Formats: sequence, C-alpha cells, structure tokens
Amino acid sequence: MANILQQLIVERIQREGPLSFAEYMRMALYEPGYGYYVTDRPKFGWEGDFYTSTDISPLFAHCMGRQLVQMWESLKRPFPFIVVEQGAGRGHLATGVRTWAAQQVPDFHAALDYHTEDIHTGQDATNLSLNTHTPCVILSNELVDAFPVHIVEVRDKQLYEVYVSVEQGRLCEVLDVPSSTEVANYLDTYKIPWRTYENGWRAEVNLDALRWMQQTAERLSGSLQRGKKRGFLLTIDYGDKAQALYTPSFSRGTLVCYFQHRLTERPLVRPGEQDITAHVNFSALINEGRRHGLRLHNFTTQHLWLKSMGMYDELERLRTQEFAAMDSARATDQGQVALFQWRMVQQKITALTDPDGMGGFKVLIMKR
Repeated sequence: MANILQQLIVERIQREGPLSFAEYMRMALYEPGYGYYVTDRPKFGWEGDFYTSTDISPLFAHCMGRQLVQMWESLKRPFPFIVVEQGAGRGHLATGVRTWAAQQVPDFHAALDYHTEDIHTGQDATNLSLNTHTPCVILSNELVDAFPVHIVEVRDKQLYEVYVSVEQGRLCEVLDVPSSTEVANYLDTYKIPWRTYENGWRAEVNLDALRWMQQTAERLSGSLQRGKKRGFLLTIDYGDKAQALYTPSFSRGTLVCYFQHRLTERPLVRPGEQDITAHVNFSALINEGRRHGLRLHNFTTQHLWLKSMGMYDELERLRTQEFAAMDSARATDQGQVALFQWRMVQQKITALTDPDGMGGFKVLIMKR
C-alpha cells in the first residue's frame, strides 16, 4: 500500500510529467511533513536506520575538539570562537565537543560558541538555518551525501538522465535527455572518459553540493577581520575525488538506501521511510571552494585524521588508567570485566578507523 508521500509524488508526476531523480529524492527526504529527514521517526543508532561516527565512540568528538583547538590557535584565539555544525542531527557531536573542552581545555571552552543547524524543508536542501553568526569554523559530518542527486546513464556513447515516472500506479525509472547543461557537462568537467564506458554505466551528479560550497564560502568570508585568516570549513563524508569515483568499477553508481540497518538499492520504494544517499565527489567541493576564495588545507581519510588528532594516544591513556586491572588483576572478576570492556572499546575504535568502512571516509578541510 502506497504511503501518503508516494501518493503526493504520483500526483505531481501526473500533473507535471516525470521528475528528475534529484527532485524525487528531494521530496523523499525533505518534503514538508513527510520527507525522511523532516519527520520524527528514529534515524540514528539501534532504533534507527544507520550509525554515524558520533554514535560509535565519544573519542570521535574528542578528536574533533582537538582539531577545533588547533584551528582556534591558528586564528589567534578569537573570542568568541564561533563554530557552526550543519546537519547536526541529535547534536551528539556538539555535546561531546563541549564536554571534552570543559574538562581538557578550559580557556578554549570559555571561548567556544558552538551552534548547530539543521536542513530546512524548502525546495533547496542546501538551505540551512542561516542566522547572524559569522562563524570561524563551519563543520559537518555526513551531510553532503544526503543532498539530492541527479543520475546519469550511458547509452551508446550518449549521456541520458534518469527520471521518475508512473506506470500502472507504481513509480518507475525512465531515461531522457539531461535536464540541464550543468548535468550534461558535469562528468566532462572532471575529464571522466564516460564515452568509453559500457551501456548502463551510471553516476550521480550532486549540483546542490556546489551551491552549498558557495554558500559556505560566503559565510566564512566575514568571520574575522580583513587581512587575517578568516576561518575553516571541515566536512567529513564518504566518497572520493572524481577520478577515483567515476570509474567502470562503479558500474551502477554509488546510490544506496538504508532501512532498519539494511542496505538496499531500491530508492523508489518507501519514499520518506528510508534514507537515500550517494558518495560525495570531493573534487567538486575542492574546485568550487577554490572558485569562491577557499584554499585546500587538508584532504585525508578519517583513519589518518583520527590518528593525527591523537585518538590512539588517548586510547593508550585509557588502557593504562581505566583498564589497568585487566593486566594487574586479570584472574579476578574485576580484571575480567576490565578486559571485556577494553575489547568493546577496541571494537568501536576499529569501526571508526577501518579503511574499508568509516576509516575510509574522507576529511576535507579548506580555509579562507
């Protein structure tokens, strides 16, 4: 039985004709009152559909705190030090950073002015809750992957776009010419040899990511006095640079759905009830950031970033201070409990750092 959002989508297609996949995805995720990200149903953790790094271990927030301290120092310790986290979800990262700062770096905590923003429900998914803040840092964790994407497909050395239509009351895909020159020329911008790829090869085109980067750069432009370093953008997500992302090995693209911790490839099923996501083209973010006055500061993996932010040093301190009983009194109940708890901590760190999982996420830092 179709849900209410699916009925709204069908009615719109019947009125206006087939929708680009990007417009369908926008409705599925952000339609006021019905979209996946604008309803109250659980999305994160065991009760939801997926995990983020902040759900795994508080050490992720501690590393973010150390990164922010470095940025604060680099900007000559501004007071207040305004940090804006976009797409903050339940706010666990903000809470973790504040708690860590209060305990570890009191003078930084006194300067820290940490704000969170969520995505609006309007037509543009990049239309975040803008306010009067002039941030020193804008950060996000798994935000850009949730922006609506166009999908293109190769047929006989021609590029077509995927649209969503209706057939016998059901949502279905149809191919047609690209909806804009931006979509049509996107892959050529990154010198992707798509004309040599086999029929059926697909890729995602995230134009909202370009608009988001422009808006972010503009917000950073007034964050500090003229002539000084004006601030940082830090974004973490899964994806890669264009040459690694748009290859024959990703023959059907990277778009997937998450429903109750199960990964599926059926985005036209259950609109509004499942997450839809695609890998991020970091070449697009870097190029667009540079076009609007930002400079590349760092591009690395989450594994290497966490290591550089002292995760393993903190892990060793935990082992010697909080779990010492597993070495000194292993034969006792206390020692066995400590050993069990330590192994659980290790498993969480492995989840954060596994190169084939979250550890392979990319960390992009740009600065103005």
